[in-house]
Amino acid sequence: MTPVAATPSSSATATPSARPSPRASSSKVKTNGASTSASAAAPKPGSGTPVPLAGQPGGYQTAPLSSRKAQSLDMSTVERRNPAIKENPKRIRPHGLIEAPTFTPTPEEFKDPMEYIRSIAEEGRKYGIVKIIPPENWSPDFGIDTERFHFRTRRQELNSVEGGTRANLNYLDQLSKYHKQHGTSLNRFPSVDKRPLDLYRLKKAVEIRGGFATVCRGKKWAEIGRDLGYSGKIMSSLSTSLKNSYSRYLQPYEEWVKSAKPGVQQQIEAEFGGPITPSPASTPIKSTPMQKNGSPIGSSFGPDSPTIRASSALAASVGTPNKFDVDMPDATPTPSVGGFNGGAFAPVNSGHAPGFAVGGTNGVRSELDSGLTPSSSSMRSADGISSTRESPEAKVGGGVMSSPLKRQHSSESSSDSRDIANGRVDDIENGERRSKRLKKEPAPMVAGSHMTLHKPSSVPRTLGDRTHNKPGEKCEKCGRGDDMKSLLLCDGCDYGYHIYCLDPALKSVPDRDWYCDRCLVGTGEYGFADGEIYSLRQFQEKANNFRDLYFQKKMPYDPILNKPRPVTEDDVEREFWRLVESVHETVEVEYGADIHSTTHGSGFPTIERHPCNPYSTDPWNLNILPLHPESLFRHIKSDVSGMTVPWLYVGMCFSTFCWHNEDHFTYSANYQHFGATKTWYGIPGDDADKFESAMREAVPELFEQQPDLLFQLVTLLTPAHLQKVGVRVYALDQRAGQFVVTFPKAYHAGFNHGFNFNEAVNFAPSDWEPFGQEGVERYQQFRRAPVFSHDELLLTAAARDTTIKTAQWLAPALERVKSRELALRSMLQEQLPSFNKVILGDNVELTEEEYQCGVCKVYCYLSQVICSCTSNIVCPTHFRDICDCNKSLITLRMRMSDEDLEELVRKVEEKANLPKAWAAKLEKTMLETPRPQLKGLKALLAEGEKIPYYIPELAPLKLFIERAQEWVEEATPFVSRKQQNRGKSGKVWRTGGKAKVAEMEEKERAHRKLERILELLQSADDLGFDCPEIEQLTERADSIREFQLRARHALATPGALSTTDYEGLVELGKSFNVDLAETDLLEKIVKQLKWVDNARELRGKQLTLQEVDDLIKNGVELGIPDSNDQILFYKAQREAGEMWESKAKELMSAEMINFQQLEALSGQAATLPVSGDTLVQVDQILNKQREAHRQIVALYEASKSPYLQNRPMYKDVREVIDSLLEFHSKPSGTLDLEKEQKRHEDWMRRGKKLFGKANAPLHILQQHMSYVESRNEHCFALEDKPRTPVEPSSREPSPDTKNDSSFGEGESSRGRSREVFCICRQPEAGMMIECEVCHEWYHGKCLKIARGKVKEDDKYTCPICDYRVKIPRDAARPKLEDLIEWESEIPSLPFIPDEMDCLHRIIEGASKFRQFVSSYTNSPLGLTSAEVPTMRFYLRKIEGAEILLSHETNFFRQELHKWMPIAPEPPPTVENSQSTRKPRPTKQQKLMAQMGIQNPDDLPPQYRTKAHIFKKKVGEVNGKPPPIRPAPLGNNGSPEPDHTQSYDYQRYGSATTHGSPTLSQPSYGTPGSPVLVNNPGRGQTLDPALFGGYHGHRTATSSCSGSPQYNSANSREENSMFDLYTKEPSSGPGTSGYESIAAQALENTTAETLDSMADQFLHRDPS
Repeated sequence: MTPVAATPSSSATATPSARPSPRASSSKVKTNGASTSASAAAPKPGSGTPVPLAGQPGGYQTAPLSSRKAQSLDMSTVERRNPAIKENPKRIRPHGLIEAPTFTPTPEEFKDPMEYIRSIAEEGRKYGIVKIIPPENWSPDFGIDTERFHFRTRRQELNSVEGGTRANLNYLDQLSKYHKQHGTSLNRFPSVDKRPLDLYRLKKAVEIRGGFATVCRGKKWAEIGRDLGYSGKIMSSLSTSLKNSYSRYLQPYEEWVKSAKPGVQQQIEAEFGGPITPSPASTPIKSTPMQKNGSPIGSSFGPDSPTIRASSALAASVGTPNKFDVDMPDATPTPSVGGFNGGAFAPVNSGHAPGFAVGGTNGVRSELDSGLTPSSSSMRSADGISSTRESPEAKVGGGVMSSPLKRQHSSESSSDSRDIANGRVDDIENGERRSKRLKKEPAPMVAGSHMTLHKPSSVPRTLGDRTHNKPGEKCEKCGRGDDMKSLLLCDGCDYGYHIYCLDPALKSVPDRDWYCDRCLVGTGEYGFADGEIYSLRQFQEKANNFRDLYFQKKMPYDPILNKPRPVTEDDVEREFWRLVESVHETVEVEYGADIHSTTHGSGFPTIERHPCNPYSTDPWNLNILPLHPESLFRHIKSDVSGMTVPWLYVGMCFSTFCWHNEDHFTYSANYQHFGATKTWYGIPGDDADKFESAMREAVPELFEQQPDLLFQLVTLLTPAHLQKVGVRVYALDQRAGQFVVTFPKAYHAGFNHGFNFNEAVNFAPSDWEPFGQEGVERYQQFRRAPVFSHDELLLTAAARDTTIKTAQWLAPALERVKSRELALRSMLQEQLPSFNKVILGDNVELTEEEYQCGVCKVYCYLSQVICSCTSNIVCPTHFRDICDCNKSLITLRMRMSDEDLEELVRKVEEKANLPKAWAAKLEKTMLETPRPQLKGLKALLAEGEKIPYYIPELAPLKLFIERAQEWVEEATPFVSRKQQNRGKSGKVWRTGGKAKVAEMEEKERAHRKLERILELLQSADDLGFDCPEIEQLTERADSIREFQLRARHALATPGALSTTDYEGLVELGKSFNVDLAETDLLEKIVKQLKWVDNARELRGKQLTLQEVDDLIKNGVELGIPDSNDQILFYKAQREAGEMWESKAKELMSAEMINFQQLEALSGQAATLPVSGDTLVQVDQILNKQREAHRQIVALYEASKSPYLQNRPMYKDVREVIDSLLEFHSKPSGTLDLEKEQKRHEDWMRRGKKLFGKANAPLHILQQHMSYVESRNEHCFALEDKPRTPVEPSSREPSPDTKNDSSFGEGESSRGRSREVFCICRQPEAGMMIECEVCHEWYHGKCLKIARGKVKEDDKYTCPICDYRVKIPRDAARPKLEDLIEWESEIPSLPFIPDEMDCLHRIIEGASKFRQFVSSYTNSPLGLTSAEVPTMRFYLRKIEGAEILLSHETNFFRQELHKWMPIAPEPPPTVENSQSTRKPRPTKQQKLMAQMGIQNPDDLPPQYRTKAHIFKKKVGEVNGKPPPIRPAPLGNNGSPEPDHTQSYDYQRYGSATTHGSPTLSQPSYGTPGSPVLVNNPGRGQTLDPALFGGYHGHRTATSSCSGSPQYNSANSREENSMFDLYTKEPSSGPGTSGYESIAAQALENTTAETLDSMADQFLHRDPS
């Protein structure tokens, strides 16, 4: 037949044609490397290579992952762990599954993961999987940068992962290809009773019953119909319909498969390098003779072969002439849209069945239907189903994997380039890290797995040297690459065949799809195609949209919620398994699986990125767990991605991981960082074989094509099916913040309920090792490459870890390795008597490729067979497969010799046997003698404790030795010659409670009995050991009996022995450390004798009253009779001392102490036994009285000095007077000094009156004078010259009137000169007001004008221009003349005033200013109108000062009125300057104003002022103050400090030097504040001492509590200051008066005068 050439303009619906080699020169092949077809260069849809986005060179999908950046994931939108929600296991699960156990360790149990997993391992192995919920306080941070984290997904069609469904689809696809190749287009399923007929189930049903012929003979078609779900009453022709369908569609293909399968199987084995069925033995492929046409001899593809007969039958049934012996039929078949999956079979017994078209949209869902899959991900046909013809690489059922699975292994060099082009540059492993995937394979493509795919195309077709050819570059039959015009390409796998090499041979290239025998028989290859690249935010949106749209119309309406019922976990689980089992409904999802954390980052904090995070070193961190000190993975020399380095998994709803167990049968730990639930299914390791058998029975076709199917992680089988065949299946639901641990050999699978993020890793405790060896043997059985060398791990562990704990598991493992290696070497020696042997050096390291067997893929770490003629390497088992040369030339390369291997094993076994050897030594010691030596047992115990391993016999031995040691310790006091201290001070336990002390004393007495010695001797016999103390204790018992005899003799003859002899007997009795009655009697006699001697010696010494009393008590306790001379003497001494003590206390407690009598008592104390405390108190009173008298006399004499500078300071006098308050009788001379104090304070009161502070405390005088001095310093400054008005230049905070000394000083202190304004002559600050006449600016604060009362259009005339405008003043201003007169009285004062220097400076500054302005005030020529600004300037300064210059003030005011009159009348003469401040109303006055009452008696009773009741002070007796008492003595004999709050203030000091109060025990003063103190319990209050001063001859009555109260009923007289400071304090409540004044003082000290505050205090309302 002549091939029909395709043109670029061919319609898309044209009949597909077979493809010749791409190197052919026809119109549809390449010419000189360029394609003439318009579609040849287009990227294949579904090939995993995204179509570049418009406007982006190469597209975003092709950019390297490390360069991408997207929106970060909002962690508040994902499910995180919520410890408050408690989980309860589900009682009912789909498939009736039982819940796997959930463990909730305590924080203590959770510290060590290996220890905890070991504790639950026995329970966990029963289920295969367990869930662990960490403690509530364990919450690691998410360590991934969600902006830069990108990953590529895997696409999963759910109904293709189920084994039975995939076998069904594979069979239908192969059947469709077969019919299509033979010229028949099958458009529809055959239908029976208007239902599509499942051809695969029909085929299986006929096959089970013995085949087509057997079923026909047995007439079993009706039975098959019932098995297929057709009831017997539907139609009479059921059997005929089924028989016709089978004979027409299935029988030709089945007959052809029987003949073609052996050849295909042989071809696959040739490519694989041996049989693909599990076989540990060597099965080399034998060469097959070839016929002339290139086909093997004995091939069934002859003219009479069953294949030809089957093809003829099929042609006859569809009406097509049989021309196989000539060429393919040239009749053009009915056009199809996409092969079998694109069309539908015609019904057999009905004329139409439109609802059963496979390609229809009915019953089919996919992500594309929801608009979720990007257009570049895959090409779809018009009806929504993947077009298998347009995208052969995306086929699922056709046995051909997607392009990355098939093409990447055709050339190693092209793999990396494609990875980079697809944005996978970040996934390529470097040389230091290994992936658990096979080397030279692309990034893992199967979701949810820790295992690799079986890829036959990646396995060399022979072990010989070869070149890597791409598919289609040579003929698969003859192996030649010439005659490319005759090379025909398969439309399924792209492999090429010469048309004349085929059987039967073809004359030309067919014009329709052509498939090779391998594609028609089916290889079972299946994998998940690559999806798109996403960020976490993008994938979250995709996953959430898919879930919402999918379940939107599936959930029933809930009338209570008035909306569709929420989706539950059970809904998702049931829907998942329904989709998995559905043949007709296809849903495709994507899964971000096996993402390498080495390149993408781990979800846990890591030391490299988060060194300060505590979770970066947490043992449960999956980056730390594999390398735990008890994990055997720490002996792997390099990281293994996916095993020792975690992999990440990003799931969406329905994304799944299929049945698998872990690489090398290791443990695995999976942690969910966040997201929706992940459902797990687990099968115990004990049921692994049963599970594998169930899988093979369920889908034998898949296992026949791929025996290693379970390694590929692409197949599911429902839990219900597994349970039916007896496999135990358990389930659990993993949520955010939870671990799932799988156990060795346990198969597990699962799926995700929505968007989530998991991280998983493997680990290997020591109990894993036998499972690991079994896993290696299983790899070798299936010719799968292990992830690492198990032998290398064992030898590394032996070299690195020499502990017994390691040797315990390592010894049996190395013994197995040794036995295997020696057996293999012996086998090789037997079969090859002569061959070379080489032992590698210690420093020689081989790569894994250099010790991996090319046949069975095992890592032959200890022994490899090599040959000089090839680079191939095999294990000793397959030495015959290495090459074709003489096997005597091969070399056995060994890592260590037989002797070295045996020596290594011996050392490890010796280390492992140390505990057993010790136990044997212990047994020998115990059997040698019935009473072993305690010393020898201790040595044996010490030896056993040095063995760092648990020994069962060690604990009983230690317990026995402890009991024996207790016996020795109890016996030692009896045999020791050293006297034991039985005093109470020597017993530590006596510090406990009384009950404990009594108990311990009773126990000690029991141990000191003579009977206890006999019990100890009997106990030693019972224990059965020997030690020196046993013999010593026996000797001691004999000595005690001898002592008792001597003591009784001494007691029977009193006076026969001296005191020394008695003492010797007592010491001997005590040395036995046994309570003996004889010892106690002798000891009592010795103590009496010693007391009498001691009392006689103490007669001539000075004793205290307590010492005498103690001596008498000791004598009485010892039984000394009252008639004894010493007892009588000391009793008389005690009586005299007590009389002295009583008299001294009586004198000290008297109101008026008689110091003469007190002096006499002090002298008598030298001859009597008195109390030391009382004597110290007497001396203390006398010393204080003398010292006070000395100070008073010295101060009074100094006050009479004719020279003022020699007189004392007033503050010193005040301190001394205040210190007398604690005395109840004042020393002589006190009244004279108080009179002088009164005279000095009268002078101070006159000064207060001058400044308008008559009612203020005395110490306010100096404070106010300091304020006046500071104010005058600016106003009387002579450098301040008249100037023209200027504008303020800036704005600053308002001047602080609380500290006017700093007002305006800041600028000058910083070295800047600024203009001054206002009467205060300060720089501009706060709100400024301009006078409309003189244009001078004034501070609003100085004029008491609020900011809110000033308007822009208001005009203001200052007080300088208009005398009628009053200047606000807080205090009166004294005249300079009065101050001078007041100062002149100082020389007559008895003391130096504290205010003297300040007063002198005030007068001096004012006098200088008066002298300066005298040129204006005393000018004989007078002033003119031109000098009006100057007059205003100086009048402004005078008015701002705080003292009154009356002459100057009146002069300038008159002159200004004369030259610039504003007021109609001349100004009045100013003789004084009083305060303009209005007194604040009292609380009572405010209430009267609110109620409109004039008379206070009309107030309600609760608001009236209560009459003050005077109460006696605490401690007064009969109206008198308590007598003075001495200070109590401390432990050291010195008087204890008085802790009463006695305030001792330095009165009237300067603000900087004497302003801080001096407090004694404790101090609550505020530094720098002479007015306010910190009152405990009330905060800052007025100084209470200010209102409690002692004056004149009257007794000070201020309470020592520091909270004086005053009688509010007393009226205040203007000049009665003496009464103010001598008020009796009240003891009742009512402290709010002075506290409120203190608060006002804190608010504004200088703005409010203290005289008004004192006025409020005296008239406060006590309520």
